[in-house]
Amino acid sequence: MYASLGGSAFPASRGSQSLRTLRRVRGDISDPELLRAAQDGDVAALGALLERHRAGMRAVALSVLGNVPDVEDAVQEASLIALRRVGDVRRPESCGAWLRMIVRNVCRAHLRSAAGTTPVPDLATLAAATGPEQVIDEHAMRDWLWRAIDELSPTLRMTVMLRHFSPRTPSYEQIAALCGVPVGTVRSRLSQARGRLAEAMAATADSAHDDALARSRASALEAAETLAAAEQGRFAELAAERWTPDVAYYSGRQRVGDRDFLIRGMADDLEAGVRQRFVTAVAGRDTAIWEMDLVNPPDDPHHCPPAVAWLMSMKDGRMHELRLFHAG
Repeated sequence: MYASLGGSAFPASRGSQSLRTLRRVRGDISDPELLRAAQDGDVAALGALLERHRAGMRAVALSVLGNVPDVEDAVQEASLIALRRVGDVRRPESCGAWLRMIVRNVCRAHLRSAAGTTPVPDLATLAAATGPEQVIDEHAMRDWLWRAIDELSPTLRMTVMLRHFSPRTPSYEQIAALCGVPVGTVRSRLSQARGRLAEAMAATADSAHDDALARSRASALEAAETLAAAEQGRFAELAAERWTPDVAYYSGRQRVGDRDFLIRGMADDLEAGVRQRFVTAVAGRDTAIWEMDLVNPPDDPHHCPPAVAWLMSMKDGRMHELRLFHAG
């Protein structure tokens, strides 16, 4: 149904969409028609569009990167970006050029990363006031994608969420430090995840999907309540209710603190005059990321970095493991 993020085509979906999907892949429908259908939430149309232009996308990646393994990763990553940015296209007749532009930008980000700089985020943030997320939120593609993400293992799901859905997109090196693994392992996990996403999206194409936006909104409310409780002196009480008894703070793969450690850390920041201001949240089945701005006191403007992300692993709906990623 949907063009594979790893390169091969998804099978046509079962039921009434099969013949329609096959007709699109065969080329009976123009690019503009496919694009408009995709923007209206038709995942089969987007899949056919990606499959139709995959050869051109790969040619661009080869021209920028050369014949290296990163070529396939770049095409896969560009396919994910297209899924989330389909609402950006204003000239349907130029969607092929749009897809090739995405690949070119992805390849340039790969080259910058290889040179030791932080890649520019490629995906629209969930907090954006305008753009493709507003379009995707109105249709089934968002929930279909998140259903597939939830089918990944916790390790792969966390890596994908950090790379593709965290508003302050960490570099490969930063993800490696957060997870306590080599950079090569991060790249390998992303490659595995994209291939498995293709399989999961094919397997769940006709399934009922949870409301992913509602889940992230619920997580955002929980984040706001957490910050409010901290400023009201109820942080320990909230932690007892919403964290597992054996909750732990990790640096990489090293366990460095328990619940008391986390409570003291929040208290120390508040006493120093540091406040966290909620920005946005994204939540999967058992992983959540909260993005916060850090507001330092006027007399100590460099006390903390300007922003922090809470990367949480959940257990039975409660925070079980926490890692912090500081931006800036």
